[in-house]
Amino acid sequence: MTTLDDLPIRDDLRGKKPYGAPQKPVRVALNVNENTHPVPETVAQDIVDRVAQAVRTVNRYPDREFTVLREKLAAYLGHGITREQIWAANGSNEVLQQFMQAFGGPGRTVLGFPPTYSMHSIIAEGTGTHWVTAPRDADFELSPETVERGIRATKPDIVFICSPNNPTGTPVSLETIEAAYSAFDGMLLVDEAYAEFAPTGSPTALALLEGRPRLAVSRTLSKAFAFAGARVGYLAADPAVTDALRLVRLPYHLSALTQAAAGAALDHADLMLAMVDDIKAQRDRIVAELPKLGYRPYRSWSNFVLFGGVADPHDVFLRLLADDILIRDLGIPGHLRVSAGTEAETTAFLEALARIEA
Repeated sequence: MTTLDDLPIRDDLRGKKPYGAPQKPVRVALNVNENTHPVPETVAQDIVDRVAQAVRTVNRYPDREFTVLREKLAAYLGHGITREQIWAANGSNEVLQQFMQAFGGPGRTVLGFPPTYSMHSIIAEGTGTHWVTAPRDADFELSPETVERGIRATKPDIVFICSPNNPTGTPVSLETIEAAYSAFDGMLLVDEAYAEFAPTGSPTALALLEGRPRLAVSRTLSKAFAFAGARVGYLAADPAVTDALRLVRLPYHLSALTQAAAGAALDHADLMLAMVDDIKAQRDRIVAELPKLGYRPYRSWSNFVLFGGVADPHDVFLRLLADDILIRDLGIPGHLRVSAGTEAETTAFLEALARIEA
């Protein structure tokens, strides 16, 4: 049987592994930070109707500039952002890939602060960009001084910062983001995939865009909007940045069906986001209950909780899986991560974990 080693793939890809979060048919799946609440029925019907309408003209290419969708995304974000500042693609991962294609590549370096989103390094490798790292503070926090020190030490062309951070859930202050921007003359990408799960009124890097043309803020509809299966991510930045992304995007990269579905979801933003408060309540419940079982949760502004104090993470992972509950073993010694689910799913997880400790 032919293997990768038999093919003339790029030398820098040999030995690499693709992204691979476990996919298993279980009764409670809390491992990939999905929104476990379904799309409200009234919204789902409107999405179906608009997609059906789009199908009638699917013989034609879609709007290459996805103009209507960009207008709706800009209106949703606020902060004076205009459609010229918006870019979208098939999930935030494609947005990040296009960003790396435009500003990274061979001979250039991107800095990350692990543990952080694993796709950042995978996208870097896929675009031939050298991935370098710098340490975080205690408890996975990230201070202005630590960011500045990491940038001075590595001299990157691009810096990636997750806020809140995945997989730890820890937020990043605007002071830290400002410090990162001022510490070098390259591109700064702030990944805000979980921004909607932050406390109401919390600051966002969107407030820093004006006057900072090298700053970009990426978001997604996958999490708070329960739209993971639709694959819609987006970015806000200076219009010159979106012009740069046009140089590397594939023609008509957002289908007419995707544009129609995403537009409908945004038109019902209030209904779509109504479930966020419930998810935050379940997250906070997990944070409150884990110490009673002897674990140490980290503060989280996301829809998941990283917790330490796990003597054998893989054993706990397997015992939960035997109970038909799937969480995430990230390979961080002594730690596991669990997504906040519905009340019933969260209860099932906590009760199963308590049985393991009993």
